[in-house]
Amino acid sequence: MMELDQSCSVLREYGSEQSLISKPDGSSTFVQGDTSILAGVYGPAEVKVSKEIYDRATVEVLIQPKMGLPGVRERAREQCVRETCEAALLLTLHPRSSVTVILQVIHDDGSLLSCCLNAACMALMDAGLPMNHLFCSVTCAISKEGQIITDPTARQEKESRALLTFAIDSVERNVLMSSTTGSFSVQELQQCIAISQKASEQIFQFYRDSVKRRYSKIK
Repeated sequence: MMELDQSCSVLREYGSEQSLISKPDGSSTFVQGDTSILAGVYGPAEVKVSKEIYDRATVEVLIQPKMGLPGVRERAREQCVRETCEAALLLTLHPRSSVTVILQVIHDDGSLLSCCLNAACMALMDAGLPMNHLFCSVTCAISKEGQIITDPTARQEKESRALLTFAIDSVERNVLMSSTTGSFSVQELQQCIAISQKASEQIFQFYRDSVKRRYSKIK
């Protein structure tokens, strides 16, 4: 295991609230620093015949930007979120149905894809959908000087030479999905993965604490 400086895996302040919206089967907000996402999950529900898969549920992800219509960036992020959800959900339990995840960007101040993934996981938990494991996401930026910044702001992203986002599973801490831009070495990639795996422990603990708080209130 690569030895890490504890300061490398420091995240901005984050928070979440579940069951905010009544119409979806599950919903959540997730905030990382000044980046904020609202997520809603619908399903399992009926699916169009053209999208029906006979042995498992179909997963659809829609990301709505703060302003304007979705573009190429949103489509790329949607694919990352969909692939991660497909890896985590037990889709074979609901064949010929659909699970739809809608993510609304409230504010973007960096690490947007990570915030989308974390909001999606919290909303899936709120919907009570069966999952192999939970997942969370961490973004790392590599500055021009080679410094690795965890959970970067929009300004830090703009000034970096590479941006790497990873989705991590809660059981083995494996990488479920990666999205990268810019130039970086193999060593830098390995360091970013190790830092993301270390930082994920904080987020998974936050998930557990959130669930405990929620069900202790119900009692």
